[in-house]
Amino acid sequence: MERGKKKLPIGIENFGELRSEDFYYVDKTGLIRELLDNWGKVNLFTRPRRFGKTLNMSMLEHFFSLNGNKSIFDGLEISKETALCEKYMGKYPVISVSLKGIDARTYETAYQMAVRIIIETAAEFYFLLDSEKLNEHDKAVYKDLLDKKMDEGMAGSSLKLLSGMLEKHYGIKVVLLIDEYDVPLAKAHANGYYDQMISLIRSMLGQALKTNESLKFAVLTGCLRISKESIFTGLNNLKVRSVTDVRFDEYFGFTNAEVKELLEYYGYPECYDAAREWYDGYHFGNVDVYCPWDVLNYCDSLLDDREARPENYWINTSSNDAVKRFIQESANAATKREIERLVAGETITKEIRQELTYPEIYQTIDNIWSLLFTTGYLTQRGKAEGRVMKLAIPNLAVRDIFVTQIMEFFKENVREDGDTLNRFCEALQNGEAEQVERLFTEYLRRTISIRDTAVRKELKENFYHGVLVGILGVKSRWGVTSNREMGEGYADILVEPDTGDMGIILEIKYAHDGDLDAACERALKQMEHTGYEDDLEDDGVENILKYGVACYKKRCRVMLEKREQTSM
Repeated sequence: MERGKKKLPIGIENFGELRSEDFYYVDKTGLIRELLDNWGKVNLFTRPRRFGKTLNMSMLEHFFSLNGNKSIFDGLEISKETALCEKYMGKYPVISVSLKGIDARTYETAYQMAVRIIIETAAEFYFLLDSEKLNEHDKAVYKDLLDKKMDEGMAGSSLKLLSGMLEKHYGIKVVLLIDEYDVPLAKAHANGYYDQMISLIRSMLGQALKTNESLKFAVLTGCLRISKESIFTGLNNLKVRSVTDVRFDEYFGFTNAEVKELLEYYGYPECYDAAREWYDGYHFGNVDVYCPWDVLNYCDSLLDDREARPENYWINTSSNDAVKRFIQESANAATKREIERLVAGETITKEIRQELTYPEIYQTIDNIWSLLFTTGYLTQRGKAEGRVMKLAIPNLAVRDIFVTQIMEFFKENVREDGDTLNRFCEALQNGEAEQVERLFTEYLRRTISIRDTAVRKELKENFYHGVLVGILGVKSRWGVTSNREMGEGYADILVEPDTGDMGIILEIKYAHDGDLDAACERALKQMEHTGYEDDLEDDGVENILKYGVACYKKRCRVMLEKREQTSM
């Protein structure tokens, strides 16, 4: 990186560290002004993962906290609001809690994790033991909040009790920040102790938010908007700010202008179009936004290699269960067609329920559509009519997740049907091009295909290539090499059966004009001129079969190169 440039804040979620250690910051402090202008006693922001919720919560903590460092806001948008800063900045005791770490296989372990979070939060205010404003009973209760053997009643009351003590000590009401409030519920549902966990979280949040006289205001973040009945019963002062709300729309995620400025700052303005194609496309309120996690990682890869291509950075960072379950529903022919349309860049109109409980999310295919929307795997196009929305895959990064899950599901099905697999492989070995064509067509009909719209030719070829590698890769004792450098070029797929005396080369072409025969001939001609078989012959393999494979939508043509030396 060029000397003097700010560091990229990848994985930095502490606002104080980001500002004091000279990291690049995309200014989202306008969120503070809007939060105070549109006053809500309890505010819940629901956004997909990796959209800067935790950093924004840390920003709020540093702004409101009595112990905050005011200088870290110098030069930022909020510093221009002098009257507002005078009134609110550094004026409140703040309790900040993150529930994202509560992830366990059993309720007992998850409860201990929750207790540890309560203890760590309470320990930040150890000075309360010496406070002249608290009586001996108050101090005894505070000590109970530091006890790892606290019972569920004490844990459920913890945030309310701590708020009361801080108000007594300072004479000021408390700001409460709860980050990722729904993560413990997601983990509990996945591991079978949902009812116990929802009882604990309902008690903690209910007492802290509903019957807490010491509360100035609260901000919560989460991925899902859990239905009021299950967790926020009777909480009438809750304002939910979801991805469909116009207010606060530009404060989670990067805007076009912010991405352009970031890339120009680091010296990669020519990469803007690639960044937009891969990471833009989310629609929050009235604003199109990029996923910040993806943009920062892409920019970081450019610092290492100016020619770096965009990648999908979500795959290893969050669970793609929602997409996986959705793809599994593709046994339903109508859903299969809808998935194909989405992957092709089209929109699907659906009624969306934003309020769900975790036990409901996989109950129906309609609920899975809603889950994909709220978790960022699908986004809104155009204006919603009530709960009815046009949904689309936001960008190439998310499309990559869909395609990956489609291929995984396809390979599972190939494994389960060993008979078809064996017939396909025997036909390949025996040079039976017509049988290979017939069985490959059968596979194409079964899988979710990339339809002939909006996708570049090379991406279509990649898809059919992936299907073939997916089939052959299941044959565990066969050697399958993809895009290996051979002779004067690259063979699409080289297959070496376990007999040890044979090599099969497959060259794939996409027949963009529907002329399968001509595309097949092109594939065979390409192999003829590049001498792919030289490497195999050098290894003493004489029995070499070369197939040209042409695909168009769900049709294919397979031709075998006629060679005099080929003997079966």
